[in-house]
Amino acid sequence: MMLPLSLLRLTPSALHSEARARRLRRLLEGVTLWLAFGLLLMVQPLYAEAAGTGDLGSLELVAPSGGAPVSALALDSRFDVTVSGLIASTRLVRRFRNPSDQWREGVFVFPLPEKASVYGLVMTVGERRIEGKVLPRAEARRTYDTAKQAGQQAATVEQDRPNLFTSRVANLPPGGEVTIELSYQQPVAYRQGVFELDLPSTLTPRYMPGPPLAQASPADWRSGWALATALVPDAGAISPFTVTPTDLADGSHRMAINVTLNTGLPLASVASPSHPISVQDTANGVQVALSPSTDDADGHRPTTVRMDRDFVLRWAPAAGQAPVAAVFHERFEGEDYLMTLLVPGQASEAALPRDLVFVIDTSGSMAGASIREARLALARGLDTLGPDDRFNIIQFNSQAEALFMAPVPADGNHLARARRYLAGLTADGGTEMASALSLALGDGSERNEAPTRVRQVVFITDGAVGNEAGLFQQIRRQLCSQRLFTVGIGSAPNRYFLREAARWGRGSYTSVADSGDLGGPLDALFASMAAPVLTDIRTDWPGTAEAYPARPGDLFQGEPLVQVVRGVPARGQLTVSGLTTRGTAWSRTLDLGQAAPATGLHRRWARARIDDLQDRAALSGTEPDKATITALAMRHSLASPYTSFVAVDTTPARPVTAPLMTESVPTLLPAGSAPGMLRYPGTATGWPMMVLVGALGAAFMGLWWSVLARRRVAV
Repeated sequence: MMLPLSLLRLTPSALHSEARARRLRRLLEGVTLWLAFGLLLMVQPLYAEAAGTGDLGSLELVAPSGGAPVSALALDSRFDVTVSGLIASTRLVRRFRNPSDQWREGVFVFPLPEKASVYGLVMTVGERRIEGKVLPRAEARRTYDTAKQAGQQAATVEQDRPNLFTSRVANLPPGGEVTIELSYQQPVAYRQGVFELDLPSTLTPRYMPGPPLAQASPADWRSGWALATALVPDAGAISPFTVTPTDLADGSHRMAINVTLNTGLPLASVASPSHPISVQDTANGVQVALSPSTDDADGHRPTTVRMDRDFVLRWAPAAGQAPVAAVFHERFEGEDYLMTLLVPGQASEAALPRDLVFVIDTSGSMAGASIREARLALARGLDTLGPDDRFNIIQFNSQAEALFMAPVPADGNHLARARRYLAGLTADGGTEMASALSLALGDGSERNEAPTRVRQVVFITDGAVGNEAGLFQQIRRQLCSQRLFTVGIGSAPNRYFLREAARWGRGSYTSVADSGDLGGPLDALFASMAAPVLTDIRTDWPGTAEAYPARPGDLFQGEPLVQVVRGVPARGQLTVSGLTTRGTAWSRTLDLGQAAPATGLHRRWARARIDDLQDRAALSGTEPDKATITALAMRHSLASPYTSFVAVDTTPARPVTAPLMTESVPTLLPAGSAPGMLRYPGTATGWPMMVLVGALGAAFMGLWWSVLARRRVAV
């Protein structure tokens, strides 16, 4: 047998090397072919997924005249806020601009304060102002869709969560703009002598637990990156895309803010932990605006800021001027509405020993500045522990784990171990909050209503979850005699979840804007936690009153009792009574004849009534009373889970033959978040297919390389 000449020239060692090379090539060829085959099997499902999400509306990036890419829809906002007493009324103006050469429909998912009552919508097209009207949700959708198909310019606003809304604007002309004006009011928070107002501008992408659903909602009313799950069936409606400022048109996603404080009290301080502000006393009250600043490299529009974090404003009355009791009155459509604020005095009783469990969120949404702030917040809580207290630390992401098997004494050894453990925590993974709640609260089997120790749970998180209702039910079921306190972390936390979780947990809520804001809010929270609580609170109004909350929750030191009622005139007395943790009686009386005039109380009462109806349904495991909620919202002109606002310009604008493209307007990634939290939309190019084509190309290039290598050896 004759050997090839090329092999005759090789030495024995070279022949051995050639054999090894052949075996390696065969291995590479086999792996490459199997990889190619596996990728081909993946093409169909991924292509189907890409096709399935393509009709949700995508963020088209266009490059006019060959310039830099810009968003097909640009947006700016202006908040004009007036604070009177305990209610802030806001006029939010959003301007949608279409720099492209195609007709567009804009879909924008945005946050509002968690107790916001939306009561007005105005659409401005050119010189025309079209007043919106509130309709049952299904009817509002039909009205909007009919106008959209007819080429009429229209706008609608729907409530997806108490703090999350969706605005749709149909038939934006090429190069044109439409302005949407939203009117809403919100309660002003008050604790430990400090008032607080928050204006959300963006939101952290939420974790959507649960298995995916085979059938999702109609595609034309979904606009997000997430698919529906068994625990979050509306995931597609509450998951707006998040991008960076460089992905947007120049000047897009910026906001201006002006606040007027009509407090009726001399103020000792007005400050914002989130933004630089200017403060000026005027005849109309204290005026607050954004300070001229340059947060852009080019200093674009110095009186506006990016919509990448919540605006937080705090003000404190002068010494000795802090309200301890106040009553407000409004008459609406022949009925009286009253709202009262009462702050309990200082308690003299010593606090009981505590079992304090700290729960810290270490999921992926906390990556970046948030996890650092969370570690600092927890460390500050450790500093408040007394010698008779016990504690534990639980961290959670895709799963939950505790540092100790059970709460341990707050001595030097255990605290040092806790601080070392805390320093090593990083953020990654999912947000499986239910498992963390179960570990912190237990199974609810122990029900000691008169404990010798107070058990408190401090939950430190950004609240970026989509299954809020299920978590509230879990808290209610497992709480027993414990207290749950929440600490909101990050520049855009889910305040609705955090505040409601604390309410269901008979605790209180605070938020931290950034690491420089740790002192005031956390010191107030931990001070109130260490003080005795008032329980069994009763309010006795003269006559027949429909009050909300119907049964006030427990009060901690420095927290006010706020209640709003319908059907009580401004005369007579209100008596408030309760018990301290040691059973000591406590009571106060208020003269209703001293009520100050106010506006918007009827809307606040209606919103509280709607919340109460939904709470009752959640507790009983039944559907909310849709008819009653709809009637309430219609009478008081409110957006609700069953009513929406819609405005339609009757003059057709788009020719019916002209195509209409749907655009999902993104939100900005919250400041301090890690880049991994970006959620870009799919584009018309079908990126899953492009990734697969690239992977297959790499596989075949590997195969071709092995063939070339064989030829070189043969030669």
